[in-house]
Amino acid sequence: MPRDLPLNSLGLPKPPSETRVVVAMSGGVDSSVVAAMLAEEGYDVVGVTLQLYDHGAALAKKGACCAGRDIHDARRVAEAMGFPHYVLDYENVFREAVIEEFADAYLAGATPVPCIRCNERVKFKDLLATARDLEADCMATGHYIQRKVGVGGAELHQATDAARDQSYFLFSTTAEQLDYLRFPLGHLASKAETRALAARYGLPVADKPDSQDICFVPNGDYAAVIEKLRPGAADPGEIVDLAGNVLGMHRGVIHYTIGQRKGLGIGGLGEPLYVVRLDPQTRRVIVGPKEALSTRIIPVREINWLGDEAFDSRAEWNLEVKVRSTRAPREAIIRPVSKTEAEVELIVPEDGVSAGQAAVFYAPEGGRVFGGGWIWKGR
Repeated sequence: MPRDLPLNSLGLPKPPSETRVVVAMSGGVDSSVVAAMLAEEGYDVVGVTLQLYDHGAALAKKGACCAGRDIHDARRVAEAMGFPHYVLDYENVFREAVIEEFADAYLAGATPVPCIRCNERVKFKDLLATARDLEADCMATGHYIQRKVGVGGAELHQATDAARDQSYFLFSTTAEQLDYLRFPLGHLASKAETRALAARYGLPVADKPDSQDICFVPNGDYAAVIEKLRPGAADPGEIVDLAGNVLGMHRGVIHYTIGQRKGLGIGGLGEPLYVVRLDPQTRRVIVGPKEALSTRIIPVREINWLGDEAFDSRAEWNLEVKVRSTRAPREAIIRPVSKTEAEVELIVPEDGVSAGQAAVFYAPEGGRVFGGGWIWKGR
């Protein structure tokens, strides 16, 4: 039997020079630093960038990942660090797996999170398969999340920097994918450290601004994108209260989100009113007082479970749950209905819980991510 080799920095029993790593490169500073860091350590790095939507349209747009400028920037980093770089055309896959569902979900009155679906259905599925085809030992990304090895195998943990943590968007990463993935930035204390590394490596993207928008939604204008994808989607309708009384007219359900207060055009009615429900079938926007937004019981499906025991091996799990990316996890009881469905009971009710959002499960202490699922039935 050969003597066991020491593990390299990626946890593999090989010298870096014999370890091939595919790095998913968006053209931003985070993934560029990952690629440069691994190349400097002597790994056999291969950079891959996905072209996810029309290149021509992308060239005129700033502030989003995977645009034409970003492909160019990723290529420049690869040239500077001396490793190969490939661009893969995933426009059709991205449209079918992400954009079409986004449009349909929005039209159904949900509040979708397309970045999670992109990770689940494109980056960590097709791109990961490509990495295996390239005979890579693992795939690395610039996400701010940590992969740790526990008694049951690879575990997902929140990033050290809570302000940058991306665990909400990566809850659907499966145990099998987690075995193959690496997240070299998850332990960094701040984004300033990442930029300092980029400057140290002399990367051309060291001062590049972070992306803000969903890549196919320019300037955050969801409604404009939906109208283009689904002509006629912005038909006007009634704004009604909880009793069904008509308070005014709206310019299309797609212009509203659960919890919205401003821009309803129905001022002067006394207490502030909020959007509490959207009914695309009747084209109605239902409004009510703030307390009508409170939700305690949340049905969740398509659960990806990352615990050491089977999800349905217990009657309930006492964990913390995050129902929006911008909110902190809250204490909850999760009651499995099947291997992939559950009822989540929040100990303290949350406002503005919406179908289409993710419910992500966390350990009460230590930052471990236990997976999560999709909220599928609103109020």
